[in-house]
Amino acid sequence: MKWIEVQIKTTTEAVEIVSNILYEVGIGGLVIEDPNDIIASSENESWDYIDSKLLDQDFEGVIVKGYFEESEDLKDKIELIKENVEKIPQYCLNKGLGEITEVTTTEIENQDWSKVWKKYYKPKKIGEKVVIKPSWEKYQKKDDELIIEIDPGTAFGTGTHETTIMCIRQLEKHVHNLDTVIDVGCGTGVLSIGAAKLGAISVVGVDLDEECVKVARENVRKNGVANVVQIKSGNMLDNIDCKANIVVANIVANIINVISKDIDKFLEDDGVFIASGIIIDKLKEVKNELVKNGLKIIDETVMGEWACVVSKINEVTYE
Repeated sequence: MKWIEVQIKTTTEAVEIVSNILYEVGIGGLVIEDPNDIIASSENESWDYIDSKLLDQDFEGVIVKGYFEESEDLKDKIELIKENVEKIPQYCLNKGLGEITEVTTTEIENQDWSKVWKKYYKPKKIGEKVVIKPSWEKYQKKDDELIIEIDPGTAFGTGTHETTIMCIRQLEKHVHNLDTVIDVGCGTGVLSIGAAKLGAISVVGVDLDEECVKVARENVRKNGVANVVQIKSGNMLDNIDCKANIVVANIVANIINVISKDIDKFLEDDGVFIASGIIIDKLKEVKNELVKNGLKIIDETVMGEWACVVSKINEVTYE
């Protein structure tokens, strides 16, 4: 089988946008080579093996690689990728997001892309207790760690992005035994599984992407939380008919703004809304929208170019 590798040289800040461009045209796999992550991992001794070629590359930014099977419409897909990448600076207030170097393609003979990207995906502790572990990797659990075993398949979400890390850390703070949780845009199921392992008795994860739904259900089964977590197909909260102590949404700012308008219908009286996937440039807008829709902001965290906001229904007292 022949595969075509589309390589995009970019910045750390633009990785999420570039990755989404590739996913929208139907990639078969994704590799992100970030020398800064590799250096940090080597210093923490969290990787058993590091490809020295990644540290020796001349390019100082991040290389995003998407893999496609040869097909009749592949040329059109590559042209669309190039067009969308060229448009990135138009939509970015942050100059760094627009510094795209180049887009190149390479033909790969008889190579399984999954073997290519799997060597870059290693166990990582992303919270005080929570560890993300690829299903094919060995990891020795320490003390009270909670292991989330993930196989992302062709679905987006390995659980190691800043937005997911911030959500997991907020779930560690706010999930208590017997709590219920709704995970909007659940992706591969990382947050749903994490909530269950942190003590929630009922978790509903929902995603519009059927591939994500399929992968999330399999990950839920592998982690032994199928009795707690239900994965549904649906658009935002349209298919949800219950309230929860916690609603978590790791999506994008515009969708968070839409969800916040009706969030009171899905939150218990003292519940919290954890919202992430917010580019810093959109943070003020999201916070204003949350307050406008009757929510009180109780916490806010930032990692890199991303923010996470925690809010709850603002109680109004009458004399």
